[in-house]
Order: sequence, then C-alpha cells, then structure tokens
Amino acid sequence: MGVARAHERVSDMRLDFLHKASNSIGETQAVVYVEDLTIRTMTGSARGTAENPGRNVRQKAGLNRSILSRGWGLFLSLLEYKLSRRGGRLVRVDPRNTSRTCSACGHVSPENRKTQEAFVWVACGHAENADANAAKNILGAGQARSACSEAKTSESAA
Repeated sequence: MGVARAHERVSDMRLDFLHKASNSIGETQAVVYVEDLTIRTMTGSARGTAENPGRNVRQKAGLNRSILSRGWGLFLSLLEYKLSRRGGRLVRVDPRNTSRTCSACGHVSPENRKTQEAFVWVACGHAENADANAAKNILGAGQARSACSEAKTSESAA
C-alpha cells in the first residue's frame, strides 16, 4: 500500500468517526452548547517576522497539525446539520474566561489554573478538573444565552 493510499484511509476513518460521533450526539441531545473557538486563529503560524521572530515555532506547528487533523471545524458543521435536521440546535458560547472562571463562586482569575488539568480557585478554594469546570461554565453561559434569545423572541411575537 502506498503512502497516499494510507493517508486516504486515515482520512476516511476520521470522517467516518466524525459522522458517527455527530450522529450519536444529534440523536440523543436537543441542544448542544460548545465554545465558539476560532480554529483559524488558533492554528495561526508562530513564525513571526525577521525583526520579531516567534518562539516555540516547532511545537506550535505540531499543535496546529494536531488541531487540524482532528477535524474540529468539520465536526461542528456535521453536528449542527444533524441537530437541526432533528429539530435540535447548536449554541455557540463565547470562550472568553470559560477556563478561568470558578463554576462554584464565579471568581475569574488566571491564578485559578494551577496546571493544565487541575484548578484550585483562589477565592473560594473550590478544586475540580479544569475541563469539568470549563464545561459547567460553557453550559451555564449557553443556557443564559438561550434564555435571553427566547425572551427576545417572545417579546417580538407579543
């Protein structure tokens, strides 16, 4: 098997996985809240310029490859399509401070994040996995956004 064929098979497997995962979520959830990440900005080059060269360029290039090869953007497109087809919806939430905000007390601080995985909040001492905390913040922000848009819709209908 040639290299091109191997890459094509990996691509086909990735697409199959994205379809199956988005279909599974689309069948079981009515509303899905996600961070509205700008993948294009996240995967920008770290090279810099001749006057101001970038730092950790090789590591950033590896991270960019990893992000792009996972198909985040395609997954969200598939998920949004499959949700809307079944009457559901995808709500995109502003990602600002979702991983710096304590889900227990609402305190926002970069010092809350002790490591990549663990958070210990400086205001209340609440400790939790960083991803679980961010998920709670995204859910809360998404529900608030949905409630506001529903209130606006009912006001304009009256």
